[in-house]
Amino acid sequence: MIRVLLVDDHALFRSGVRAELEGKVDVVGEAATVAEAVECVTRLQPDVVLLDVHLPDGSGADVIPKAGGPKYLALSVSDDPEDVIAVIRAGARGYVTKTIASDELADAVQRVHDGDAVFSPRLAGFVLDAFASGSAPRVGAASPAPPRAAPDADLEQLTPREREVLQHIARGYLYKEIALRLGISVKTVEAHVSAVLRKLQLSTRHELTRWAWERFDPPN
Repeated sequence: MIRVLLVDDHALFRSGVRAELEGKVDVVGEAATVAEAVECVTRLQPDVVLLDVHLPDGSGADVIPKAGGPKYLALSVSDDPEDVIAVIRAGARGYVTKTIASDELADAVQRVHDGDAVFSPRLAGFVLDAFASGSAPRVGAASPAPPRAAPDADLEQLTPREREVLQHIARGYLYKEIALRLGISVKTVEAHVSAVLRKLQLSTRHELTRWAWERFDPPN
């Protein structure tokens, strides 16, 4: 089971998240400040840190370079573009808001753990805009994907349905949401993703997400 550290300065919220994720992940600890978060990451060695962006002694973006180690998923009430870009530049692999449903949050944790980049749909546009402006944020510890020689040729390899799936991935939708919007099963979405990875000779779904960001426009 994925080991998760909760970082948020509201104890009641942490208790609620812990209860919602019970049985889906292993919540190994909680922290309320940047200092506590850094200490807990070092001591507990979690797989994923659920990280608020506003903390009493700093921000979530301060935790990541100081603590290093695990993968980080920002979970915040804020949908301010500056907050989103700051924490992604610091190294977080995704950003979701606190309106997310418990099942979707558990799925987001799993996807971040597996190497995907996960965003609430509206927030994905901020990241796409940053790429378009030439100041692409660093997602996780991975370096930006190198430019591919023939992006049009790459797209031509894909079926219309595979392109639809990629467009939704680029906009930050979870696999469950993509399945619902396209009227297909989650397993079919996963099959399309596997097929695209094979066609494009990419190794991970995280690489595929970056590839999709670079080729599809942000949502209106």
